[in-house]
Amino acid sequence: MNANIEPVSMARAISDFVEHLRTQKRSSATVIAYANDLKQLQKYLEEHRITQATTVQTPHLQEFVAHLSTNGYTAKSVSRKLNSIKSFFKFLVAQGVIPADPAKPLGHPKYDTAPPRILSTDEYKRLRDACRLDIRMCAIIELLLQTGLRISELANLHLEDVSKNELQVKAIENNAARTIPLNKAASASVQNYMAVRPQVKDPHLFVTKTGRPLLVRNIRTAIDRYFDHAGIKNVKVNDLRHTFVAHQLQAGVDPEYLAKTVGHKRLSSTSKYLDLVKSSVSTLSSRLVEL
Repeated sequence: MNANIEPVSMARAISDFVEHLRTQKRSSATVIAYANDLKQLQKYLEEHRITQATTVQTPHLQEFVAHLSTNGYTAKSVSRKLNSIKSFFKFLVAQGVIPADPAKPLGHPKYDTAPPRILSTDEYKRLRDACRLDIRMCAIIELLLQTGLRISELANLHLEDVSKNELQVKAIENNAARTIPLNKAASASVQNYMAVRPQVKDPHLFVTKTGRPLLVRNIRTAIDRYFDHAGIKNVKVNDLRHTFVAHQLQAGVDPEYLAKTVGHKRLSSTSKYLDLVKSSVSTLSSRLVEL
C-alpha cells in the first residue's frame, strides 16, 4: 500500500458511501440494496483477513465474484452486485480515499434479459375488476396502469402533487421532476379515493387507515394479491409500467414525449419497446382501456 494513503476500514468507507447515496436522494430501496451488497463483500474480505478498503485489490474482487458464482447466485444477481461494488470504489477514488479503482477491470457476466411482461387487454380488465371494491387499491392500480409511474414515485406522491388533470412527480433517483397528465379513468379513481381518504395530517396521498404513509412493500404486497385474485400469472408490479409504455406506443404516442412522461433518462429506454409492440400487435389493444 502507498505510504501516503491513510488506512480506511471497509466499515467506515461503506458508511460514508451510504451517507453519500442518501445525500443524492437515492430511494431507500436503492440505499438498502447497495449497503447489503457491500456488507456482503466486507464479510467475505474479513474472512480473508482484509479489513481496510485501502488494501483491496482487483484479484480480491475477482475472487469474490467467483465465490458468488459458485454459491448459487445467477449472472443477473452477480451483475447487480457488481454495480454496487463499482459505484462504491468509484466513490472512494473521487473522495481521494484510494488512488486507483480496483473494480474498474471487472466485467459483468452475460445473461439473457427476459422481454418486458405486457398485460393483455383481458388481463388489464381482470385486474381492474378484481380491485374494484377496494377504492384505495383501485386508485393505486389505475394510476400505475394509466401513468407509468414507478412504485416508489407513487408511494412518494403528496396531496399537493395531485390535481384533477395532472400529477406533479418529484425527482426520485436523480430523475428530473415531471408532470404527468391524468386521463378520465385515473382522475376519477383518485377523486373517489380522496373522498374516503382518512382525514390525517400526513401529506402523502396514499395512507393507511391509521394515517401513516403506505410503504412500497405494502403496496407491492397488495397488488400481488390482486394479481392472484385476477388469475394473472408470472407478473410483477413493474410490469404495469411496462404495459403503460407498450400501450402508449401502440397508440402512436411519440417516443420522445413518452420518455419524458415516464421519466426515462435515455430515449433508447423507451424505443426498445417498439419492437416488442410490433411483435405483439395481436395481443395489445390499440389504445388504453378506459372506464
